[in-house]
Amino acid sequence: MRIERIALSGFRNYDEETVQFGPDVNVICGPNAQGKTNLLEAVYLLTGAHSFRTRFDKELIGFDCGWASVLADIDSDGRTQTVRLLFQRGQRRQVTVNGVKKTSSSLAGLMTAVLFSPDDLYLIKEGAAARRRLMDNAISQLRPGYAALLSDYNKLYENKTRILKDRYDKPSLLTALDEFSDGLARCSARMIRYRASFVERLAGAAAPIHWDFSGGREELGLVYKTVSTVTDPRAPVEDIYAQIMDHQRAHRQAELDAGACLTGIHKDDIEISVNGASARSYASQGQARTAALSIKLAEREIFKAETGQYPVLLLDDVLSELDMTRQEFVLNRIGGGQTLITCCEDEDISRRTGGRVFSVREGHIR
Repeated sequence: MRIERIALSGFRNYDEETVQFGPDVNVICGPNAQGKTNLLEAVYLLTGAHSFRTRFDKELIGFDCGWASVLADIDSDGRTQTVRLLFQRGQRRQVTVNGVKKTSSSLAGLMTAVLFSPDDLYLIKEGAAARRRLMDNAISQLRPGYAALLSDYNKLYENKTRILKDRYDKPSLLTALDEFSDGLARCSARMIRYRASFVERLAGAAAPIHWDFSGGREELGLVYKTVSTVTDPRAPVEDIYAQIMDHQRAHRQAELDAGACLTGIHKDDIEISVNGASARSYASQGQARTAALSIKLAEREIFKAETGQYPVLLLDDVLSELDMTRQEFVLNRIGGGQTLITCCEDEDISRRTGGRVFSVREGHIR
């Protein structure tokens, strides 16, 4: 799987630019704030029409433009597919594949990518939201049904939260509270199974990578944590739903008192340990970075096992944040698929990878 060509129009700081990437390593260099991350963002959008930097499509459109377009030729299973994403102010995004209108979720599987950015180096030490994003971004690419569930869950959550917050001013809203609670429980039950399965696979793939990375000194553990009443996150959906409803009934009054939703998968987490100790609490900075790198490389291996092809690997200025040992470990494991690496200077990385080099200056690519 690889990006053969991408053309940007009115996207971020790009007016009109077209790039043809090589099948292996592509080094994208240039000073800060020139558009390197914008280019990776455009590539990542092809996985599901969602940005890793913003929730709002309007932010993808150039300041002086009324619309933005991302047009790409993708080689998937030896077949070239042409994908176009169109973002217009005040309108819903449009997705077409080979000229046929599609939904955003239909891009899942057509194009998969693993992104590793400087923020991911803090995946271990950050709050649970960072690890939920890891699960959601990965599973959405592999399972189109999950992306639809996530969208439904977010809408239900927002509506229920609004009811709880406005119940004193609009008490009639409470008549719909139980309906939204039930909808959230049903969505949660299905999403829990997806997340539990993914984390189990991630743990199995990340542990040997981390063992090699640490020179055989550290064991990495990952455990999925969800609603406290759920005893087995791999149980049948009906059983999980019943256990979530038990939690909901026990916390209904607390939700009313707090004016907040307390039951559901919006507080899920991945408990990460190194040699049996909590990585978030006790891991050194070096251990945390090694664990984060291992997890992202494991995500790439899962995609390969699932699709039979390596996903496009996007490394956004992370090598400069790593010491030489960690840099070499990453570079030695990125073979076999297409990789896009951004950096400020190209000489060293291009020499070490043999990659094709692109220079970005003020929204122009050479």
